[in-house]
Amino acid sequence: MAANTTIDFEDKDQFDAIAEQWWNPSGSLKSLHQFTPIRIEYIKNSIKRHHFGEWEKLRPLSNLHILDIGCGGGLLAEPMSKLGGIVTGIDSSLSTIEIAKQHAKSSKLEIDYQVTTAERLADEGTKFDVIYASEVIEHVSDRRLFLNSIQRLLTPKGVLIITTINRNLFSFALAKISAEYIFELIPKGTHDFTKFVKPSELQSEAKEAGIILDDFTGFKPLLDGRFKFTSIIALNYGASGSLARPNI
Repeated sequence: MAANTTIDFEDKDQFDAIAEQWWNPSGSLKSLHQFTPIRIEYIKNSIKRHHFGEWEKLRPLSNLHILDIGCGGGLLAEPMSKLGGIVTGIDSSLSTIEIAKQHAKSSKLEIDYQVTTAERLADEGTKFDVIYASEVIEHVSDRRLFLNSIQRLLTPKGVLIITTINRNLFSFALAKISAEYIFELIPKGTHDFTKFVKPSELQSEAKEAGIILDDFTGFKPLLDGRFKFTSIIALNYGASGSLARPNI
Protein backbone atom coordinates (compact mmCIF):
# COMPACT_ATOMS: atom_id res chain seq x y z
CA MET A 1 0.00 0.00 0.00
CA ALA A 2 1.30 3.42 -0.94
CA ALA A 3 2.34 5.80 1.81
CA ASN A 4 1.19 9.41 2.08
CA THR A 5 -2.15 8.88 0.41
CA THR A 6 -5.72 9.75 1.35
CA ILE A 7 -7.08 6.65 -0.39
CA ASP A 8 -8.77 4.06 1.80
CA PHE A 9 -8.32 1.04 -0.45
CA GLU A 10 -11.08 -1.03 1.19
CA ASP A 11 -13.55 1.79 0.58
CA LYS A 12 -12.27 2.17 -2.97
CA ASP A 13 -12.94 -1.51 -3.67
CA GLN A 14 -16.49 -1.17 -2.34
CA PHE A 15 -17.24 1.77 -4.61
CA ASP A 16 -15.61 0.02 -7.56
CA ALA A 17 -18.10 -2.82 -7.05
CA ILE A 18 -21.14 -0.53 -7.35
CA ALA A 19 -19.85 1.74 -10.13
CA GLU A 20 -22.63 0.70 -12.52
CA GLN A 21 -25.24 1.86 -9.99
CA TRP A 22 -24.29 5.55 -9.88
CA TRP A 23 -27.05 6.85 -12.13
CA ASN A 24 -29.79 4.42 -11.07
CA PRO A 25 -32.11 6.43 -8.78
CA SER A 26 -33.81 3.23 -7.62
CA GLY A 27 -30.63 1.18 -7.13
CA SER A 28 -28.23 0.68 -4.25
CA LEU A 29 -27.41 4.41 -4.24
CA LYS A 30 -31.04 5.53 -4.06
CA SER A 31 -30.51 7.27 -0.70
CA LEU A 32 -27.64 9.30 -2.18
CA HIS A 33 -29.89 10.42 -5.02
CA GLN A 34 -32.49 11.51 -2.46
CA PHE A 35 -29.81 13.38 -0.53
CA THR A 36 -28.44 15.16 -3.59
CA PRO A 37 -30.93 18.07 -3.91
CA ILE A 38 -30.10 19.46 -0.47
CA ARG A 39 -26.38 18.93 -1.07
CA ILE A 40 -26.67 21.06 -4.20
CA GLU A 41 -28.58 23.73 -2.26
CA TYR A 42 -25.94 23.81 0.47
CA ILE A 43 -23.13 24.11 -2.08
CA LYS A 44 -24.95 26.95 -3.85
CA ASN A 45 -25.69 28.73 -0.55
CA SER A 46 -22.05 28.46 0.50
CA ILE A 47 -20.85 29.86 -2.81
CA LYS A 48 -23.30 32.77 -2.49
CA ARG A 49 -22.20 33.40 1.10
CA HIS A 50 -18.65 33.91 -0.14
CA HIS A 51 -19.82 36.34 -2.83
CA PHE A 52 -19.04 34.10 -5.76
CA GLY A 53 -21.32 33.71 -8.75
CA GLU A 54 -23.58 36.02 -10.76
CA TRP A 55 -26.90 34.72 -9.52
CA GLU A 56 -29.07 36.91 -11.72
CA LYS A 57 -27.75 35.00 -14.74
CA LEU A 58 -28.87 31.67 -16.18
CA ARG A 59 -25.39 30.19 -15.63
CA PRO A 60 -24.30 31.91 -12.39
CA LEU A 61 -21.12 29.89 -11.90
CA SER A 62 -19.57 30.84 -15.25
CA ASN A 63 -15.78 31.30 -15.07
CA LEU A 64 -15.54 29.72 -11.61
CA HIS A 65 -13.07 26.84 -11.38
CA ILE A 66 -14.71 24.13 -9.30
CA LEU A 67 -13.19 20.93 -7.90
CA ASP A 68 -15.38 17.98 -6.94
CA ILE A 69 -13.28 15.67 -4.73
CA GLY A 70 -14.57 12.10 -4.65
CA CYS A 71 -16.94 12.93 -7.48
CA GLY A 72 -18.26 9.41 -7.96
CA GLY A 73 -20.45 9.15 -11.03
CA GLY A 74 -20.99 12.92 -11.20
CA LEU A 75 -24.22 13.48 -9.25
CA LEU A 76 -22.94 16.89 -8.13
CA ALA A 77 -20.43 17.65 -10.88
CA GLU A 78 -23.11 17.68 -13.58
CA PRO A 79 -25.41 20.21 -11.84
CA MET A 80 -22.40 22.45 -11.16
CA SER A 81 -21.44 22.23 -14.82
CA LYS A 82 -24.99 23.06 -15.91
CA LEU A 83 -24.77 26.17 -13.73
CA GLY A 84 -21.75 27.24 -15.77
CA GLY A 85 -18.91 26.06 -13.56
CA ILE A 86 -15.59 24.93 -15.06
CA VAL A 87 -15.67 21.60 -13.24
CA THR A 88 -12.92 19.11 -12.48
CA GLY A 89 -14.06 15.88 -10.87
CA ILE A 90 -11.57 13.53 -9.23
CA ASP A 91 -11.98 10.05 -7.79
CA SER A 92 -9.68 7.15 -6.97
CA SER A 93 -11.95 4.65 -8.76
CA LEU A 94 -11.23 4.18 -12.46
CA SER A 95 -14.51 2.34 -13.08
CA THR A 96 -16.47 5.13 -11.42
CA ILE A 97 -14.69 7.82 -13.44
CA GLU A 98 -15.47 5.92 -16.63
CA ILE A 99 -19.17 5.93 -15.70
CA ALA A 100 -18.96 9.66 -14.97
CA LYS A 101 -17.32 10.36 -18.32
CA GLN A 102 -19.93 8.35 -20.22
CA HIS A 103 -22.82 10.10 -18.50
CA ALA A 104 -21.34 13.57 -19.01
CA LYS A 105 -20.84 12.80 -22.70
CA SER A 106 -24.46 11.66 -23.07
CA SER A 107 -25.54 14.82 -21.23
CA LYS A 108 -23.37 16.96 -23.55
CA LEU A 109 -21.40 18.39 -20.64
CA GLU A 110 -17.69 19.18 -20.58
CA ILE A 111 -16.30 18.02 -17.23
CA ASP A 112 -12.64 17.22 -16.64
CA TYR A 113 -12.79 13.86 -14.87
CA GLN A 114 -9.52 12.45 -13.55
CA VAL A 115 -8.45 9.36 -11.62
CA THR A 116 -6.32 11.08 -9.01
CA THR A 117 -6.27 12.36 -5.44
CA ALA A 118 -6.34 15.81 -3.86
CA GLU A 119 -2.72 15.50 -2.77
CA ARG A 120 -1.51 14.63 -6.26
CA LEU A 121 -3.51 17.46 -7.80
CA ALA A 122 -2.11 19.88 -5.23
CA ASP A 123 1.41 18.89 -6.25
CA GLU A 124 0.59 20.06 -9.79
CA GLY A 125 -0.06 23.61 -8.53
CA THR A 126 -3.65 23.84 -9.77
CA LYS A 127 -6.00 26.25 -7.97
CA PHE A 128 -9.78 26.32 -7.61
CA ASP A 129 -12.33 28.96 -6.56
CA VAL A 130 -14.70 26.36 -5.13
CA ILE A 131 -13.82 22.96 -3.71
CA TYR A 132 -16.37 20.56 -2.32
CA ALA A 133 -16.01 17.10 -0.85
CA SER A 134 -19.48 15.69 -0.28
CA GLU A 135 -19.80 12.44 1.68
CA VAL A 136 -16.07 11.90 1.17
CA ILE A 137 -14.04 12.91 4.22
CA GLU A 138 -15.42 9.99 6.24
CA HIS A 139 -13.85 7.67 3.65
CA VAL A 140 -10.31 9.07 3.45
CA SER A 141 -7.39 7.39 5.21
CA ASP A 142 -5.67 10.60 6.38
CA ARG A 143 -7.88 13.62 7.11
CA ARG A 144 -4.98 15.96 7.89
CA LEU A 145 -3.27 15.20 4.58
CA PHE A 146 -6.62 15.65 2.88
CA LEU A 147 -7.27 19.07 4.44
CA ASN A 148 -3.70 20.24 3.88
CA SER A 149 -4.04 19.29 0.21
CA ILE A 150 -7.28 21.26 -0.07
CA GLN A 151 -5.57 24.28 1.50
CA ARG A 152 -2.97 24.12 -1.25
CA LEU A 153 -5.65 23.83 -3.93
CA LEU A 154 -7.79 26.81 -2.92
CA THR A 155 -7.42 30.27 -4.44
CA PRO A 156 -6.86 33.00 -1.80
CA LYS A 157 -10.58 33.83 -1.60
CA GLY A 158 -11.79 30.34 -2.47
CA VAL A 159 -14.52 28.45 -0.61
CA LEU A 160 -14.42 24.91 0.77
CA ILE A 161 -17.63 22.94 1.27
CA ILE A 162 -17.81 19.60 3.06
CA THR A 163 -20.79 17.39 3.85
CA THR A 164 -20.34 14.43 6.15
CA ILE A 165 -21.70 12.53 9.18
CA ASN A 166 -21.29 13.35 12.85
CA ARG A 167 -19.90 10.67 15.20
CA ASN A 168 -22.14 9.87 18.17
CA LEU A 169 -24.56 7.19 19.34
CA PHE A 170 -27.36 8.78 17.30
CA SER A 171 -25.40 8.58 14.04
CA PHE A 172 -24.21 5.05 14.87
CA ALA A 173 -27.81 3.92 15.29
CA LEU A 174 -29.18 5.70 12.21
CA ALA A 175 -26.39 6.22 9.67
CA LYS A 176 -24.65 2.90 10.31
CA ILE A 177 -26.88 0.21 11.82
CA SER A 178 -30.31 1.28 10.53
CA ALA A 179 -29.19 2.52 7.11
CA GLU A 180 -26.95 -0.45 6.31
CA TYR A 181 -28.41 -3.43 8.16
CA ILE A 182 -32.04 -2.80 9.11
CA PHE A 183 -33.53 -0.78 6.25
CA GLU A 184 -30.70 -1.57 3.77
CA LEU A 185 -30.77 1.99 2.42
CA ILE A 186 -27.09 1.76 1.47
CA PRO A 187 -24.80 -1.22 0.83
CA LYS A 188 -23.54 -3.01 3.94
CA GLY A 189 -20.06 -1.87 4.94
CA THR A 190 -20.36 1.54 3.25
CA HIS A 191 -19.32 3.35 6.41
CA ASP A 192 -16.77 2.85 9.14
CA PHE A 193 -18.31 4.49 12.21
CA THR A 194 -14.90 5.30 13.68
CA LYS A 195 -14.22 7.55 10.66
CA PHE A 196 -17.35 9.66 11.15
CA VAL A 197 -16.27 13.21 12.02
CA LYS A 198 -17.45 15.40 14.87
CA PRO A 199 -17.90 19.04 13.80
CA SER A 200 -15.46 20.17 16.50
CA GLU A 201 -12.82 17.78 15.16
CA LEU A 202 -13.37 18.90 11.58
CA GLN A 203 -13.20 22.56 12.54
CA SER A 204 -10.01 22.05 14.58
CA GLU A 205 -8.26 19.96 11.91
CA ALA A 206 -9.24 22.44 9.19
CA LYS A 207 -7.88 25.31 11.27
CA GLU A 208 -4.57 23.45 11.65
CA ALA A 209 -4.48 23.24 7.85
CA GLY A 210 -5.12 26.98 7.50
CA ILE A 211 -8.85 26.79 6.72
CA ILE A 212 -11.54 28.50 8.79
CA LEU A 213 -14.86 26.63 8.71
CA ASP A 214 -17.39 29.19 9.92
CA ASP A 215 -20.71 27.61 8.94
CA PHE A 216 -22.18 24.35 10.17
CA THR A 217 -25.65 23.38 8.97
CA GLY A 218 -27.57 20.19 9.68
CA PHE A 219 -29.57 18.12 7.21
CA LYS A 220 -32.74 16.61 8.66
CA PRO A 221 -34.22 13.53 6.94
CA LEU A 222 -37.94 13.66 6.22
CA LEU A 223 -40.34 10.72 6.04
CA ASP A 224 -40.64 10.98 2.25
CA GLY A 225 -36.87 10.55 1.76
CA ARG A 226 -36.11 14.23 1.23
CA PHE A 227 -34.05 16.41 3.57
CA LYS A 228 -34.36 19.93 4.96
CA PHE A 229 -31.90 22.31 6.60
CA THR A 230 -31.77 22.39 10.39
CA SER A 231 -29.62 23.92 13.13
CA ILE A 232 -29.23 20.42 14.61
CA ILE A 233 -25.96 18.83 13.43
CA ALA A 234 -26.21 15.52 15.30
CA LEU A 235 -26.44 13.42 12.11
CA ASN A 236 -25.69 14.68 8.60
CA TYR A 237 -24.20 18.14 8.34
CA GLY A 238 -22.49 20.56 6.00
CA ALA A 239 -19.48 22.72 6.83
CA SER A 240 -18.06 25.55 4.77
CA GLY A 241 -15.43 28.25 4.97
CA SER A 242 -12.30 29.68 3.41
CA LEU A 243 -8.59 30.12 3.93
CA ALA A 244 -7.47 31.76 7.14
CA ARG A 245 -6.32 35.32 6.57
CA PRO A 246 -2.65 35.86 7.38
CA ASN A 247 -1.90 38.09 10.34
CA ILE A 248 -0.61 41.48 9.22
